[in-house]
Amino acid sequence: MTDAELPAFPLGLRLEGRRVLVVGGGHVALRRVAGLLESGADVHLVSPAVEAALGDLADRGRLHWAQRPYAEQDVDEAWLVFACTDDPAVNAQVVADATARRIWCSRADDALGATAWTPATARTGPATVAVLSGRDPRRSVALRDAALAAVEAELHGRRAEPSRTPRTGGRVVLVGGGPGDPGLLTRRGYEWLAEADVVLVDRLAPLAVLDGLREDVEVIDVSKVPRGRFTPQEAINDLLVQHAAAGRTVVRLKGGDPFVFGRGMEEALACAAAGIAVEVVPGVTSAVAVPELAGVPVTHRGVSQGFCVVSGHLPPGHPDSSVDWTALGRSGLTIVCLMAVHTMPDIAAALLADGVDPATPVVAVQDGGLPTQRVSRSPLSGAADMMVREQVTAPAVVVIGAVAGVSEGIPGIG
Repeated sequence: MTDAELPAFPLGLRLEGRRVLVVGGGHVALRRVAGLLESGADVHLVSPAVEAALGDLADRGRLHWAQRPYAEQDVDEAWLVFACTDDPAVNAQVVADATARRIWCSRADDALGATAWTPATARTGPATVAVLSGRDPRRSVALRDAALAAVEAELHGRRAEPSRTPRTGGRVVLVGGGPGDPGLLTRRGYEWLAEADVVLVDRLAPLAVLDGLREDVEVIDVSKVPRGRFTPQEAINDLLVQHAAAGRTVVRLKGGDPFVFGRGMEEALACAAAGIAVEVVPGVTSAVAVPELAGVPVTHRGVSQGFCVVSGHLPPGHPDSSVDWTALGRSGLTIVCLMAVHTMPDIAAALLADGVDPATPVVAVQDGGLPTQRVSRSPLSGAADMMVREQVTAPAVVVIGAVAGVSEGIPGIG
């Protein structure tokens, strides 16, 4: 039996706090990084250029990015290495350098040239299903999905359901991914990802699910980074139509819900105009989920009888803003602001000028549902200073209203 025919030894690695090196900054690296971050790894990325979502993760401090070509010393101190560039010579050198130091190394372009293989994985509740089936990624994914169904049946006490019958013809599925935690992606969303040929992904989508896709799935980063790299909406629409028209199943994976400031309807209309079938899979909207994950209800009996969700990307008084902040301030409703990190000083000033109580509680929840989640609190009068003092960065959800103070001081909440 040759080395290539010998079975791989399966092993679960505990990576929390341990240095993992990823060489390369393309879509393969994005898939691996997302899964590594979910495992708590200390990810170090080396690449002259990276996908927008990877750059955004670096800017937010979730990984370390060395913006340069690979160097031999990069593998030093690593527990695990991934060679994910599009240059076979670089990948081979990474494997050689890691092997010389007795460090396991996965190679994206040549499994036989690697010392470690990445299995097809999926997670459900407390269980992780990982399948290695030689070097046939489609077979590995099929076996993984069958095993996952059996595991879920055992965990939840139900009969295993057969996998969905493959569909013919191109189509687009707009999938709401929730606030970022892959556990909050719906079952239907997972089912469509299992069938996808192409996935167009946002930076705020649950990126960890990318590591569970088939290896032959094309992942396209179409992130819109605030004050950074930006994929025009028209370009996204064209990509959806182009790939679906070629007979592919295209999943547009978004953060939150597709129809809550997600431009989902624009994409649906563009597909419909081109004669492309569209399905919408609702997602858990961050407008409600992120405050809830921080222990903040958007309504509470005797405190607030309703809430409104507004986009804060334009400040009050801007000629293109359609938000009546004066009416909101007088409404007595909880105000949930998305995309308001940079405009919060203007929003607070406008509400105060309209007579809103300066003591009104304000909560800013950054990276809701992720291990890096942070909660900052302030009265409305100090909200602008809080955003600067606490260095609140996007993505963050800001809640303005009495409900923001309901859970304050309760152990284990917020």
